[in-house]
Amino acid sequence: MNAIDIARRLSEMGAVADACQAYALVIHENSGKDPAVEMEAALYLLKFGGNYQMAYTCFQQLYNRGFYQAECLEIMTAAFYEPNVKLFKKRYERNCKQLSKYPYLFRKDFLPFANLPIKFFPFDDKGYLPFYSDQTRFGDYVNFKEPVISRNFFKDLEKPILANDVYSQYELEYLTDNVRKSEFIGRENHIYLHYTDWAAFCSYLVCLDMRPLLKERKIVFLIEDQVSQYPIDFKARFHIDYSKYPVKPVGVQEINRLIWHVQFSCGNGGDFFNEVFDSHPNLLLQFSTMYDSIADGVIPEIRREIVNAESLQAAVTHYKNWPAHISQELYTMQNPTDKDILVAWFLSKKRCTQCLDPNSRIVPAIFYQPHFSNINYTFEPGPHGSIMLKGLQLEKIHKSKMFDFKYIKSFIPVRRFTTSYGSTVRSMYGAAKRQEKEDPHAKMTLVVPDAITQRVCNRSFMRDVDDRLYYDSVVVRFEDGKLNPTATFSALAAFLDLPYTESMTYCSENGIHDVQSWAGNVIGFDTAPVYRTYDDWTNDSERACLEFLLRDAYEYYGYDFHYYDGQPMDEEQYRKLLDEHTRLDAMIYETWARYYQPKIMNGGWEALTEAEQEQLKKKLDSHLEKYQKGRIEIGRIMMGTPRFVNEREQPLHMIPLLKLDPALLDHPLYH
Repeated sequence: MNAIDIARRLSEMGAVADACQAYALVIHENSGKDPAVEMEAALYLLKFGGNYQMAYTCFQQLYNRGFYQAECLEIMTAAFYEPNVKLFKKRYERNCKQLSKYPYLFRKDFLPFANLPIKFFPFDDKGYLPFYSDQTRFGDYVNFKEPVISRNFFKDLEKPILANDVYSQYELEYLTDNVRKSEFIGRENHIYLHYTDWAAFCSYLVCLDMRPLLKERKIVFLIEDQVSQYPIDFKARFHIDYSKYPVKPVGVQEINRLIWHVQFSCGNGGDFFNEVFDSHPNLLLQFSTMYDSIADGVIPEIRREIVNAESLQAAVTHYKNWPAHISQELYTMQNPTDKDILVAWFLSKKRCTQCLDPNSRIVPAIFYQPHFSNINYTFEPGPHGSIMLKGLQLEKIHKSKMFDFKYIKSFIPVRRFTTSYGSTVRSMYGAAKRQEKEDPHAKMTLVVPDAITQRVCNRSFMRDVDDRLYYDSVVVRFEDGKLNPTATFSALAAFLDLPYTESMTYCSENGIHDVQSWAGNVIGFDTAPVYRTYDDWTNDSERACLEFLLRDAYEYYGYDFHYYDGQPMDEEQYRKLLDEHTRLDAMIYETWARYYQPKIMNGGWEALTEAEQEQLKKKLDSHLEKYQKGRIEIGRIMMGTPRFVNEREQPLHMIPLLKLDPALLDHPLYH
């Protein structure tokens, strides 16, 4: 008995819930093969409380494929459109009324509601399916408030912004919030929105809210061939001379846009990306700062000394080096948030503001890389055999009010995993050896942890669809930035909605070109780090293990295997690789010996009695055994095809890789 027969039998028996599940399976298995069966299943689901979105999608697809068009349209109109007609009409009339009074819309012959050529059928609480009457088809799902900036609005700031057919409420508000008023920069700086079809523009007024877009009169609407008027001479046409206004410094509450430079892991080339974005005229950029020092130090101190100061004079005097208008604005704000204080801190620092263009058409964005000494994730059993990915550092960022920006773009630099792993181990071991030499009595002994497990569990290149911080994000490969800087950083600037400026064609720190940011780092666009293998800090078995356990990420992000042969691996083969982790285990053994027995600091193992040596060996063997068990468990998980979820049990997906323009490549793409 096939699925449709089972569904029909359950329906006859009155087992409605089971029948709904069976009909859902019918739709899944049918895949458009039998329109009649598909129609039957969709009707049952809609009538008896099954998955209405599945039914809705079936009706839409059947209509677009030319089946049961009259029936599908009648059902969808009655079930989804007509219950919302009053709301649509009211919103449309309100928008038309507001626009009819707006001075910078030069066409006012709004269509009657009944004659609009596009109808919007609500699909869920967030979005719609448009129906194009003149084309007799349904379009794709659209969410007008989806928090994504889909184009490079600010690519060229020589002239006022001009954009075609912007129908996203989120993007429209983004433009009005981030383009400065003409009065603030002493020149004409309106946002010119060109709509190529008046009837379509009227149709979208059913879903959009014009109120927040019109109040500051920043927008000029150009309909169809009116685009020839761009840009308008406001002095000649409207007798408004913006040149008489002095430039106004950017204030705390003007800034609502965050570019989050995500620290994926140590040894991943984050400093290099900071050096490229340094000196950008539209960014408030602070080189990597430890997250805790800001969250637990800077922000509470500013709140105490300025926000809670006894008087405005006390607030301004306490930070004499701050611009007075920043201290004053922060002090006079009602209940400033941690985000407001973070913005004020950026605006107060000369190193963040010294390269800003004070006359820029747009408000600068905060470019922030909160840094952690190490990024740790764990795998925990989730529901239905899934794997829950948990990370303490990401949890801190999610809970932090510093990140409550209205507009967020994120990018995550990644580097070949074996290379960044080798770099990280070198850094960990080097720090432990320096401490042994320079500060042997430190309260906290630095050690080399199980860096293999840490690297494999760190899957912060994955995101869930509801994660606000990761929603609009890309992964950028370190190797691309080094080998193809023009292609990489012009594409990254476009994604982040920034102009690709001359400042992005070189590396700098605080405006100084080609400095060595950290000892051992190469300078500028030197490609040497791309080819380093860190042979003194890792071996081929460790690298083969990493490639095997991260093989899905290697494939998705375009890295070839250099050490793993790509063949399936059983547990016996995997354990053999683990037994050959001699380089890492030797460093673990050496550094943890100092942790467990500080007397080693004064004279090595010879400083210990035989009994102490035997006891220490047992501790170290037990420590490595614990690591080995963890590696084996991780291997068992990754030998299959694990389904990763977050703490809310939402599925995680790979973050898209930044796409480069092939015409701009200087070298073949790195693999």
